[in-house]
Amino acid sequence: MRAVRGSSRPRSGSRTSNAAPRPSGGWTPWLYLAPALLVLGGLLVYPVYQLGLISFLEYTQAQVSGGEPTRFRGLANYTELFGDDQFWQILLATVGFAAACVVSTLAVGCALAVLLTRVRAVPRLALMLAALGAWATPTVTGSTVWLFLFDPDFGPVNRLLGIGDFSWTYGRYSAFLLVLLEVVWCSFPFVMVTVYAGIRAVPAEILEAAALDGASQWRIWRSVLAPALRPILVIVTVQSVIWDFKVFTQIYVMTGGGGIAGQNLVLNVYAYQKAFASSQYSLGSAIGVVMLLILLAITLGYLRLLRRQEEEL
Repeated sequence: MRAVRGSSRPRSGSRTSNAAPRPSGGWTPWLYLAPALLVLGGLLVYPVYQLGLISFLEYTQAQVSGGEPTRFRGLANYTELFGDDQFWQILLATVGFAAACVVSTLAVGCALAVLLTRVRAVPRLALMLAALGAWATPTVTGSTVWLFLFDPDFGPVNRLLGIGDFSWTYGRYSAFLLVLLEVVWCSFPFVMVTVYAGIRAVPAEILEAAALDGASQWRIWRSVLAPALRPILVIVTVQSVIWDFKVFTQIYVMTGGGGIAGQNLVLNVYAYQKAFASSQYSLGSAIGVVMLLILLAITLGYLRLLRRQEEEL
């Protein structure tokens, strides 16, 4: 009878296993994020709001000095901007230049990250220190050094290549190539260090098994490392797109403000010329808004594409 009575009682283990998990507080995560959100709101939201507001106003040097009242123009600034053929030429040049910088930066950074896993400790340390030195160099300083290296009169590169007094900044494509090299030089360390950390996190047994199966280094990267590093590659790609699309200092310093007759202008330098050189602050703000929307569209589209690919896998 005691055994029967004992068996009729519910066990404490079954009671806890059938109990539903208690929901966590919905507001708790937001309370932890509130300080960061307030700082980001003050540093990002308000400036973006002011940028968008000025793009709808008539805001020139006369309004800045208080000589004339500010007038609301609506979409007139955007109509004037989109009706300018130079804007579309500069937009196309900016997209092409940024795409070349992103692809080159990712290629160099990923290749050197793989190289770091193949060399010994001393060469690895030397490469890391050299890359971090390039990354820590101020942009103005790095651009000035690269200008000296490729100087037609005193630079050592022309002497080594045997091209005499060839001026890299005179031609449009050669100037863009020179700026691209400097951008890649100061950007690849971020990709290299990030991807290298991701590679070290991949289990060595997987890489050894792929090597024993006869897979080449390119096949190991494409079939093993790249899928494992997809979240990291997303981060470095999006960061590179944002950084390279809004390049300013390198173009401004190395081409003298946009090259001969504006042949090396990109959107950021073009916005600077409109806003500060021509005192057309409204047009400069409109260009800034267009750049912001383009970057948001590219980033969201890229993330959506990757999410769809992950769901298919």
